[in-house]
Amino acid sequence: MKHRIKLLIICIALLGPLACQKGEIPNLNTPVVGDLVRKATKEQLATLVVGLESGTRLSIATYYDGVSILGREVYRFSGSEPRWTTEMMGTGELDNNTFYTTNPWTSRYRVVRQGNILIDAATNSVVLTAEEKKGYIGFAKTIMAYQLLMNLNMTYSNGIRTDVKDPEKLGPFKPNPEALADIAALLDEAKADLTGSAIIFPLSSGFTGFKTAAGLIQFNRALAARVAVYRSLWPAALTALNESFFDLNGSFTRGISHEFSGSSGDLLNPLFLPQNSPGEKRLAHPSYATDITPGDDRISKATLRADAPTLDNLTSNRDVWIVTTNTSFFPIIRNEELILIYAEAKIQSNAIPDGIVALNRIRIGHNLPPYAGAVTPAALITEMLRQRRFSLFAEGHRWVDMRRYNRLAELPNTRPGDKVWDKYPIPLTEAN
Repeated sequence: MKHRIKLLIICIALLGPLACQKGEIPNLNTPVVGDLVRKATKEQLATLVVGLESGTRLSIATYYDGVSILGREVYRFSGSEPRWTTEMMGTGELDNNTFYTTNPWTSRYRVVRQGNILIDAATNSVVLTAEEKKGYIGFAKTIMAYQLLMNLNMTYSNGIRTDVKDPEKLGPFKPNPEALADIAALLDEAKADLTGSAIIFPLSSGFTGFKTAAGLIQFNRALAARVAVYRSLWPAALTALNESFFDLNGSFTRGISHEFSGSSGDLLNPLFLPQNSPGEKRLAHPSYATDITPGDDRISKATLRADAPTLDNLTSNRDVWIVTTNTSFFPIIRNEELILIYAEAKIQSNAIPDGIVALNRIRIGHNLPPYAGAVTPAALITEMLRQRRFSLFAEGHRWVDMRRYNRLAELPNTRPGDKVWDKYPIPLTEAN
């Protein structure tokens, strides 16, 4: 499937998908969109799904750079944007009205709004069976929950709005515990909708192996397991894993990803920067290489440069190398994370032998010997966080993990006066 990053909903409604030209999505509350919601064709509904999935990729480089800088995984050196090495590193305050806050936030809520339009269009459709409607609705809710979680990862205790269906009457901001509960409930609703559904819409190759109702339920439950560990609900995490694509002995990379391509109208992976780039640079924090165990093959995610660039008294001699081409896929959720969720939930449930088995699956899979440290919950939690650090490097987890275990103070500051932020501010447009 060829994604269309820019989808003009008005022309879909008036002229049909073949008449569309690429353009920015306009106001999603126009009468024309209302007409689409009332009498969408199957072709228009399928195009809405394409736009929904494609929209999840917008501003992701800004999101992942931001949370990776805050988690002290990455330095982002940019000659045109000094705020990566100043405000984001704790020099000065985080800005509530600049690109690193507003762009990812707005992009995620735009997808949520598109999801609500898709739900209404499918619900009101006269051309879909009941099972087909359930498929559209369950997929939309799953994607919406995923997008809300990304925004909550940013603002944390500042909260998010989980009820944005009516743009004229937005729901209140809810802090982290309440918002997480709402996201979990939305995922549960989506699972119920997907159960017994028929999937007739196109999905990108990032969903290969998960394009059926059963596959989308597995995707949904994988996200539910992530949410459950964020909520410290260990039995719920294990239950969700059992319904997901979790495979203790399976491929680390199997899962659902964002697809990118150089096709006309599509998007190249914005997280790609070439090795030894003399211009824009995405560099591994020096602690990644100094802290990794010798022989660990995950050092390949931070390749040595021919030089050691310095900017604003920050220096690194390693490139981040997890996106190796401009058309590389980027994971949404994959089995290696699920194995680590299993390890965490088992350790926290005092099922210590099972937790060690899972940790050893990760260690041995990355050329390390079995775990030989203290067999206590505290020591094993530290080991689990260590394995998450190297396995999920620059995939958006380290900052969240250290925050949920109250360990942000352990993250390094190499310059005097820098500080590790625990959350983003609410964007000014929302605050107003």
